Amino acid sequence: MDTMRERFASTVSRLLDDDPRLAVVLAEIGKDGFAGAQRAHPDRVINVGIREQLLVGVGGGLALTGMRPILHTFASFLVERPFEQVKLDFGHQGVGGVLVSAAGSYDWPAGGFTHMAPGDVALLDTLDGWTVHVPGHPDEAEALLRDAAAAGDDSVYVRLSAHANAAPRAITPGRFLTVREGRGGVVVAVGPMLDGVLAAVEGLDVTVLYATTVRPFDGRVLRAATNTAGADVVLVEPYLAGTSTAAANDALADVPHRVLGLGIARRELRRYGTIEEHLAGQGLDAVSLRTRIGGFLRRT
Repeated sequence: MDTMRERFASTVSRLLDDDPRLAVVLAEIGKDGFAGAQRAHPDRVINVGIREQLLVGVGGGLALTGMRPILHTFASFLVERPFEQVKLDFGHQGVGGVLVSAAGSYDWPAGGFTHMAPGDVALLDTLDGWTVHVPGHPDEAEALLRDAAAAGDDSVYVRLSAHANAAPRAITPGRFLTVREGRGGVVVAVGPMLDGVLAAVEGLDVTVLYATTVRPFDGRVLRAATNTAGADVVLVEPYLAGTSTAAANDALADVPHRVLGLGIARRELRRYGTIEEHLAGQGLDAVSLRTRIGGFLRRT
């Protein structure tokens, strides 16, 4: 199976052939995947070098001319380092584009904390109008990338990860998918957390919703699920814990409910290791999730 980043490069390279409005802006990271596309479209595949603020500034400038820019680098260099440019060159200027990240919260632990961005989605939450996709499989990444590229002038963030589920799901952009139904609570699994969540809740009478679009937050499907499963909700996200608890609380504002947000802790794990070891260290492996989810739901 190819990775999400490999699927990103192949999918967007094909889209460049079909849509003259699209342009790709890179900052060294990922340039090899677009070598063929750059030869075919030298004016629409631009590598600015290791200059992340310029990456976003060029993307915003292209958007001002009517282009649909697709920007790519590691999440820490795409959202956190050039955040002022994201805020001003897209939001303040009133233009849209597609930010496609890699490395996520800890995809490359050996890169250290400079290459980790567990707070990226929470940071984008401080801005208005961003759609945020978090695919859990390369097939889902392709579907969400195609949707983002065709999304008019909207601002879209696509969060790719080396951490992936074993199989894709029949997702619809913007909607939560009901994977299983129960009556003892609702667990929302975001992107690559689905496989671990399903293993964790095996034998528990809970509803599992699968979220690959987290902004806008699908409060309608969550609310409908609580009508039959009860209003105890657990959010399992592959980034900063509690990022979506406010959105869940808003969806259930007039209903007595409890929400537990699980994700990456604010404390820094100063270790290398593997993705699996970081999941365990954050309490997001299946064994830890079962203890945390089961303990919360039993306190009803």
